[in-house]
Amino acid sequence: MNSSLASPHNTPIAISRNISLRALNTFGIEAQADAYLAVHSKDDLAALRADPALSRLPKLLLGGGSNILLTGDFHGLVLHSCSRGIRIVAQDADTIQVCAAAGESWQALVDWTLQHQIGGLENLSLIPGSVGAAPIQNIGAYGAEVANTITAVSVFDFETGTCKTLDRAACAFGYRDSVFKRSLRDRVMILDVTFALPRHWHANLRYAELADAVSAITAPTMQQISDAVCAIRRRKLPDPKQIGNAGSFFKNPVVTKVHRDRLLLRDPALVNHDQPDGSVKLAAAWLIDQCGWKGRSLGAAGVHERQALVLVNRGNARGSEIVQLAQSIAADVRQRFEVALEVEPVII
Repeated sequence: MNSSLASPHNTPIAISRNISLRALNTFGIEAQADAYLAVHSKDDLAALRADPALSRLPKLLLGGGSNILLTGDFHGLVLHSCSRGIRIVAQDADTIQVCAAAGESWQALVDWTLQHQIGGLENLSLIPGSVGAAPIQNIGAYGAEVANTITAVSVFDFETGTCKTLDRAACAFGYRDSVFKRSLRDRVMILDVTFALPRHWHANLRYAELADAVSAITAPTMQQISDAVCAIRRRKLPDPKQIGNAGSFFKNPVVTKVHRDRLLLRDPALVNHDQPDGSVKLAAAWLIDQCGWKGRSLGAAGVHERQALVLVNRGNARGSEIVQLAQSIAADVRQRFEVALEVEPVII
């Protein structure tokens, strides 16, 4: 069943009822939403807010659905970011500013920048999800983090009914974290993101595996680096189109040097990386693998055979089964290493 609302420009927007969310989450979990709206612009959100009944409903903001785990039906309104558009909005001697609509796929943006010979995002190639999700999660991979390129995030504020722009500082970026996961969660919906990308590009080869992958190339281009990143990801990570997953399920834990040194006495092969602030980041995948979880399953929920950091839906797993598996893994890691694993996807 569908119903319509009028936008501020008298263009009707369609509210759909009792919609399956299976195709809207990369885990492929079956769940239903009471109501659904495809959001194409801020006008759709303004019309929604003007409706007293709909504006009071609980809201679930969806982009590519690559960083959520549904554990049941959603009794509220799903707002699905479907906006499109990528353009250069400013440039100077040092940077080129590119603005992308929140509903664009992340890979579409990376491809667009490469086609226009604009570097800076190539290390983040093939990360699933939408542009709007990138600042929420502060996505990162292969020696790069999106926070270092974002200059502005435009949002619609449901409380005030207005649009505003947050600069990088206001986004309060952290490791796989931002203000959008904390004080602004469910209060705002991201409309577009602006990136400041370098006019004078230099390859980012800080990540050893990526550097090795292009070591035979004298001066790798941004496209060659992107291709290498894609090849590594395809070799190590399962395609959500083939088997349901949300990528890395746990964050890499951060511990003190004292804790790390204590673990090294018992496990000299411990994978660890010193951080600029004096802390130490551990490899969650290594910890999980050492606990014997790689390739194992609990019912239809499993740990991927090639990457212990990725939990997968092997069939018709329920969200609760994925949660149970994650809790069992975390308990084993805590018992053996005295390290707490933090879940990366948002559990609904």
